Amino acid sequence: MKHDHDRLKVFAGNANPALAKEICLALELEQSQAMVKQFSDGEIYIQLRENVRGEDVFVIQPTCTPVDRNMMELLLMIDALKRSSAQRITAVLPYYGYARQDRKDKPRVPISAKLIAALLETAGADRVLTLDLHAAQIQGFFDIPVDHLFAMPVMIDYFRSQGTPALTVVSPDAGGVERARAFAKRLGAPLAIIDKRREEANVAEVMNVVGDVSGRNCLLVDDLIDTAGTLVKGAEALLEKGAASVSACATHAVLSGPAVSMIEESELKEVVVTNSIPLSEAARKSSRVKSLSIAKLMADAIRSIHEETSVSTLFV
Repeated sequence: MKHDHDRLKVFAGNANPALAKEICLALELEQSQAMVKQFSDGEIYIQLRENVRGEDVFVIQPTCTPVDRNMMELLLMIDALKRSSAQRITAVLPYYGYARQDRKDKPRVPISAKLIAALLETAGADRVLTLDLHAAQIQGFFDIPVDHLFAMPVMIDYFRSQGTPALTVVSPDAGGVERARAFAKRLGAPLAIIDKRREEANVAEVMNVVGDVSGRNCLLVDDLIDTAGTLVKGAEALLEKGAASVSACATHAVLSGPAVSMIEESELKEVVVTNSIPLSEAARKSSRVKSLSIAKLMADAIRSIHEETSVSTLFV
């Protein structure tokens, strides 16, 4: 059964209002209004400003910094929609926070990505739309449908338009090989891998480069950039092996701490990211950081889900 376009409503929290506005423009739809404010003790208060009974509702909210506040906004908005008799609620997470904790890799640690999935379901989400999960297996933590999109089409279009000669795509670690291989295949470029060992969280130690990068223009491909330590050390390792230049791309520009200044001081020629997360002021001012929009990609997915047509057409 297809849904009428007038039964579609899009709400958003405060995590990335610019992206939500852009998505609604692409959908040719007015963003639905909700009051999201804070009590003096920090508690979040939400009130929907319009009727949602029987509606197909999408809530756009990446769970980026401040992660816990944005997550609570999303959960409370979903709960409000559920209690207001929305027909279907889709949580749209352009960035899925806590995704890096997706397994027990040490004794006595939580599987946070699974807990977030359980919270979204308990709040009342009927399905989830997300982008470039840190680990694709996170989809399996849900007992509701998950549409997992990739920013690769947006990135590929950009890098094809650049026409970089002697391009080699590089995975910054063994875990990202599948992603980098897909990039390399679509760009018709060879693949190299950086073998690194991480002794502790957010500290990366580069060990070796697998593949010939001598005289090549290298493109490091990752899903997110947090402290930028991995990219900067990866660039150093590639240049030591004779690379002509090193650029990087990643979907999610977390860019915490001194990440932007590290990029500015590094040998990286360019760092291409998307607007899944709002860029910090420092990142916006940086001449090295370029942001691409995922609004049309997310809007097309929302439209497909609403009209119950295939989302797979959005993949490269």
